[in-house]
Amino acid sequence: MAELRRFIVSPFQTNCYALISGGQCMVIDPGDRGKDIADQLLNTNVTLIAATHGHNDHVSGVAALKAATGAQFVMSKADYPWAKEHAGKADSSGQAYGDPIPEPDRLVEDGDTVQFDGIAFKVIATPGHTPGGVVYVGPGFAFVGDTLFKGSCGRTDLPNGNAQDLEKSLRKLKQVVPPDTTIFCGHGPETTMEHELQHNPYLKDQPTD
Repeated sequence: MAELRRFIVSPFQTNCYALISGGQCMVIDPGDRGKDIADQLLNTNVTLIAATHGHNDHVSGVAALKAATGAQFVMSKADYPWAKEHAGKADSSGQAYGDPIPEPDRLVEDGDTVQFDGIAFKVIATPGHTPGGVVYVGPGFAFVGDTLFKGSCGRTDLPNGNAQDLEKSLRKLKQVVPPDTTIFCGHGPETTMEHELQHNPYLKDQPTD
């Protein structure tokens, strides 16, 4: 049975997740302290690192974690070109932390599948917070990055954000993510799709196409 651990990293309290299954580990959004994360996962054989989007607080620990573990790195094709220019540099708050991101071993797009120890994650493109944000939807759970939060959604006022794109992405999630799915967000607590459909104003007010 898979085990999920959460590490809160970066100055922005980013949720970094470690999914452990079959003696292997998949790390989602190591936004800082990549070496520290590797040290805490010494006995888990980290084989895969996946980024939901390219903001510093989600990718700045990738280089150190990859160097320590040799894991494959996956991120979206649409986010990598601009993210590689900004990772490790000062962000919107003027803070610089982490390292530049390494070249991904695989660039993913909408509809792709990412496999980890027999678990298939469907890649759903969710632009808006960033041009290439993605959600990884597994069996009964999903890693949504900063697209969706409990009771809220990702901001679009940062560089490369687009409110209209995010509205479309939220409509897409309503269509493709089952209500009983547990939602692991990029910041804050976990939730369920059913709860968000009932209570999140950014989903309640979004008609399905």
